[in-house]
Amino acid sequence: MAKNPTAKLQEPTKDEKKGEEETASQVEKPVVEEPVLTVEEEILNNITLIGRAVSTIEPRFTIRVLRTLTTLRKKLNRSGLKNVLDQAFPKGSKTGQSLIANPIFSSLPSSSSEESMEVDPADSTTTTGDTAATTQKKKFTPPLDNSGNDLIPEGIIYLRLLLILLNLDAGKVVEAGEFALETTEIISSLNRRTMDQIAAKVWFYLARSYELQGRLAELQPSFLAIRQTASLRKDETLEVTVINLLLRSYLASQQYDQADKLIAKSTFLGAANQAQTVRWLFYAGRLRAIQLNYAQARNYLQTAIRRAPKDEVAPGFVQLIHKYFIIVVLLTGVIPDRAMFRKPVLKQALLPYFQIVQAVRIGDITGFEKAFQTHEQVFLNDSTHFLILRLRHFVIKTALRSITLSYSRISLADICIKLKLDSEEDTEYIVAKAIKDGVIDAFIDHEKGFIVSKQIKNVYETDEPTIQFNKRVNFCTQVYNESVRAMRYPPNAHRKELDTAADARERDREIAQLIQENENDADDMDDMGDL
Repeated sequence: MAKNPTAKLQEPTKDEKKGEEETASQVEKPVVEEPVLTVEEEILNNITLIGRAVSTIEPRFTIRVLRTLTTLRKKLNRSGLKNVLDQAFPKGSKTGQSLIANPIFSSLPSSSSEESMEVDPADSTTTTGDTAATTQKKKFTPPLDNSGNDLIPEGIIYLRLLLILLNLDAGKVVEAGEFALETTEIISSLNRRTMDQIAAKVWFYLARSYELQGRLAELQPSFLAIRQTASLRKDETLEVTVINLLLRSYLASQQYDQADKLIAKSTFLGAANQAQTVRWLFYAGRLRAIQLNYAQARNYLQTAIRRAPKDEVAPGFVQLIHKYFIIVVLLTGVIPDRAMFRKPVLKQALLPYFQIVQAVRIGDITGFEKAFQTHEQVFLNDSTHFLILRLRHFVIKTALRSITLSYSRISLADICIKLKLDSEEDTEYIVAKAIKDGVIDAFIDHEKGFIVSKQIKNVYETDEPTIQFNKRVNFCTQVYNESVRAMRYPPNAHRKELDTAADARERDREIAQLIQENENDADDMDDMGDL
């Protein structure tokens, strides 16, 4: 029997269809390699973004450029910056040539790696001839000023900032300080609001160069003047930066009254910059600890630890905050959590402080003095020396507490021997002070020369549960109030200012990118010598 030519063909199964779709998708999807930007291309792209920020009056583009300073600084070199100076300025511009001829640039040493990377132009054309056809570089068009003959002033100040960073990394601190001071004068003469974010960075590195020379106190009049100017112009970024620089200068020169007046009379705008907010909390915590206000100092330092960047991003700054936090917690009569000393970034740096904590916890005066003498130089470098000296009284109080728990009655002479004090009279004064402060519950028999411990009461018969309950209620109320304040603006209110849906999508994408960059943003945390 012959086959019917009009019979239906057999339909493919689901597995066969799935296999054909997978093979088709593999063929259709080409492998796209992300281009790796060189240092020159990255700087030129940043100048383009700065030009966009000037034309649209949107500071977020300038903020995005400044976030790349930390990573760009590691790759910056003399030859790369020279190529940028040649391309960034239009033809006939004298500004770029003056920067190249300036001693701040011409005196920079050229590294051996830069010389080894130089290639003969004839060879480079043959080797890159094939790749030029596939990847064509977009020609850079510099954003020009109103005259049309030179680069915009914001771009010029950004290039001068890169020159300052390059000189600081090369160890030319004096030259960097002079060039930074000259740059601040140019910024003041231009008086452009689109330059505010870059101006804050220039002032930051001016202070850093003077601090490396031991001359930070010389800039205090300039800081006070520029802070007043920034406050009148509503320049929040520059204002909070200069406030932190003033606090750092006052603390370094032990001008604690001036620092206290600055904190009391200035309104710190924490929303302007996250990194500057963490610095302000740290400096305020240090000042309150010096002023014996340990409870407020602990709150400031604990908030600074919570808001600080990741340990891998700014390890030196994170270590310094934890060192002060540990000492302040001990001064409040609390033993820090042992898990804090087990973190990889903090383990080695906090080893001297761990020995101090162990001595305070058990009331070991001999161990405390041994640890203090062994690591005295470390404490001096961290500026925690004077705070640790105050801990000796807490070690004695802890030892007294353990003695009164172990003995119902003990003579003052035995306490003097156990605590290794100078005399029985000093011992009597110390015990009386501990009884007055509520450290121990006992009374002194002055005639017979011994102390008698009172019977231990149940903790629920005291006011301690009420105090702890009030603390927790206040904390929950504070969190609730902050949440309510964060919800005062209606959602998507910014979309009313956008013309099209495309602008809305682009803005959402840029905001998401800024949030992702902010998670790993070092923001020069370790640049102030906190290592």
